[in-house]
Amino acid sequence: KAVVSTQSTGDFRIKTCGGATITIFSTIIMISLFVAELNFFLGVSMKEKLLMDTTRSDLLEIYIDVTFQHLPCEYLSIDSMDVSGGQQVDVDHDIKKRRLKPDGTPIDEEKVVVLGTAVLDPTRCESCYGSESEEHKCCNSCDDVRNAYRAKGWGLESLGAIEQCKREGIAQRITDIKDEQCNILGGLSVSKVSGNFHISPGKSFQQNHAHVHDLKFLNKFPLNLTHTVNHLAFGESVPAS
Repeated sequence: KAVVSTQSTGDFRIKTCGGATITIFSTIIMISLFVAELNFFLGVSMKEKLLMDTTRSDLLEIYIDVTFQHLPCEYLSIDSMDVSGGQQVDVDHDIKKRRLKPDGTPIDEEKVVVLGTAVLDPTRCESCYGSESEEHKCCNSCDDVRNAYRAKGWGLESLGAIEQCKREGIAQRITDIKDEQCNILGGLSVSKVSGNFHISPGKSFQQNHAHVHDLKFLNKFPLNLTHTVNHLAFGESVPAS
């Protein structure tokens, strides 16, 4: 004979301290197991993986966009160097230095007019003021004289004593542009080894295997390196998922 009833018999409805204790402990254990499983499910699993870069011969592209609020482009140079001995001094390929007015608006280079430029003999060979070498036999411009001095590891004390610089009005130009800003935009290619790149004031050159910056022309003005990094990226851009 089978009896179907929704109510338990009296033997199972007797309340005891032991039964209450077992019920409480069982509930605590079930809740603990549920919380532990939920945390495991929602947790992040960290896995370490080491990969060997087999494309060391390839170059790494670095993309930069930096604005200097108190230094004109004339004063800045970009260099890179690495532990393998590779160096790039005063990088200008794939890098654009954009001159900005003190308020940050771009200067239209095409509208900049240089007055009083004399017509000179293209076959002339002007003096390098004692810094002549096999590489710099003639210095027909102010930049030629400055580069010849850097190649010798010398410092050029005064631009006013150099005829080429006086003719090009370099001293006055330095005064005219001292309040300009500079935006450096572009990219450079470096080897995939430990190294660095830097943007520094003063033209850079090598002297006795040392990396040197010529800061003599900046002595007359306060040096303020305040800048804003608008963008800095290493390698090819990855589209957002």
